[in-house]
Amino acid sequence: MSKSVIEHEVVGHHDILRFGLHAVKGDIVGSHPLQSLRDSRSRISEEKKRMGLDFAYGSAFNLRNDFDAQILSRFHRPGALPSSMLGFEAFSGGLDEFAFEDYLNLPQDSESIRPSDLHHSMEVRLGITKGPVCPSFT
Repeated sequence: MSKSVIEHEVVGHHDILRFGLHAVKGDIVGSHPLQSLRDSRSRISEEKKRMGLDFAYGSAFNLRNDFDAQILSRFHRPGALPSSMLGFEAFSGGLDEFAFEDYLNLPQDSESIRPSDLHHSMEVRLGITKGPVCPSFT
C-alpha cells in the first residue's frame, strides 16, 4: 500500500496559513488513514473492473475505453464559455456521484459575477492579446 504525504517546503519560506505551524510531527505524519484507504480502494476497484472487462471482451476493449476517455476529456467549449464535460462524466460514471462540488460555490450563483467577453477570451487563447481569459469577478 502506497503512503501519500502532503508535500511542502521544509527549508525556505514556510506558509503558516497553508501548512500550519512548523513542527517535526507535520513532516512525519502522512495523510489521514481514511483518505489513503479511500484512494487505494477506488484504485483497486478500478483495476478489478478493468481486469474483468479484459477477460470478458479482450484487451482491445480497454484500449478503446482509454482512447474514448482521452478524447472526451479534451473537449472544451471555445473561449470563456463554461464546459460541463457531460460526455466525459457520462462515460466515466461521474453522473452517478453527487459531491460537494456539485452544489457549493457555484460561480453562476454569485452576485458579483460579470459576464465574460467571448471575443477577448478567444484572442487571449490564440495569443493575439494578453491578459486574463475571463475576469469574471469584480
